[in-house]
Amino acid sequence: MRVLHIISRLGAGGAEQQLRLLLRHLPARCDVLTLTAPGAAGHGIRADGVPVTHLPMGVRDPMGTARLARFIRGGGYDLVHTHLYRACVHGRIAARLAGVGAVVATEHSLGERHIDGRPLTVGTRARYLATERLGSATVAVSAAVADRLRGWGVANHRIHLVPNGLDARHFSFTPAARTAARARLGIPPHAFVVGGVGRLVAAKRFDVALRAVAELPQARLLLVGDGPERTALHDLAAWLGVADRIRLLGERDGAVAGTGDRPADIPGLLAAMDVFVAPSAEEAFGLAALEAVAAGLPVLHGVCPALDELPPGAAPGARRIGPGTAALADALRERAAAGPVRHPVPAAVERYDIVRTARRLALLYERSVSCGPDGCARGPAVTLRWPRSGAPAG
Repeated sequence: MRVLHIISRLGAGGAEQQLRLLLRHLPARCDVLTLTAPGAAGHGIRADGVPVTHLPMGVRDPMGTARLARFIRGGGYDLVHTHLYRACVHGRIAARLAGVGAVVATEHSLGERHIDGRPLTVGTRARYLATERLGSATVAVSAAVADRLRGWGVANHRIHLVPNGLDARHFSFTPAARTAARARLGIPPHAFVVGGVGRLVAAKRFDVALRAVAELPQARLLLVGDGPERTALHDLAAWLGVADRIRLLGERDGAVAGTGDRPADIPGLLAAMDVFVAPSAEEAFGLAALEAVAAGLPVLHGVCPALDELPPGAAPGARRIGPGTAALADALRERAAAGPVRHPVPAAVERYDIVRTARRLALLYERSVSCGPDGCARGPAVTLRWPRSGAPAG
């Protein structure tokens, strides 16, 4: 089976890193097309051996949609899989224009008030719903997203719950990784380090994390990611007089820890932290917080479906906190007083194993190729074959 993944951007966000990880496990021949210039994830996907094409396109760009349709038609793809709002809107139209009947869209970023950083206006919602009907299936990465889609009026039989996945072993903590990462960052061995990972956008509420850390004179804050709030966070740190304790590290690769002279990437940076904060007001999933749990870190979080949807007590190292600076500052004081700790990785993390996620998507691919958008049979299915080394159990 030939699959084209269309994604709005390929920076270092959760959706982009999730696509890169999936491509390592999907039993299909995949290409990737991005609507903006490739960033960290795009370069990583290319390094993994998957072709990446850049086709610039605006939100309202009918000529761009036509170019995209020509690209799809020329590739001879059996299925198109779209990711993030702009790619879903244009990609579903283009796939139908190109004659590809199997179109799967993953909804990575639908919140209560925003979708992929855009306010949920009447127009945004109308465009999404109009094009959703052109696809074969819509994947929700959490039960919360599935509920929101149903609330919008998307038919229940078109919604498929396939949570994001991760390779938990990739985030395993070692004291050596902690020592190396702190040495590269110039952080003393016994400093209390608070960390967060994600796009620097208002909904992540990293300003709350910064204000809370400012109330703890002994604390340092590492923020991994980039986005439109970077300058505002830098200015806030200066205004609060804590710029020397705040590090905005920019985008980092989620694939490997730093080695040699290479700066520590996300697994290594998680090793350098004492507590992870994710004070988001809304999330579609919360992959970064789940990765922190896999690294054994105590996690203080706001809205996080990946953790909220686990059974009670399934992630004992994670704690949901109330909104506002005071609640987070109090929780950080407790953590600082308790001293460094690494929790055993809970068995619940296996629920999000990337091989299981890839297997569920592969089954959906087979169903979508054998059926049209209306669910009617279209002929024999194109079978996906798992490599022997990567076949999922069960």
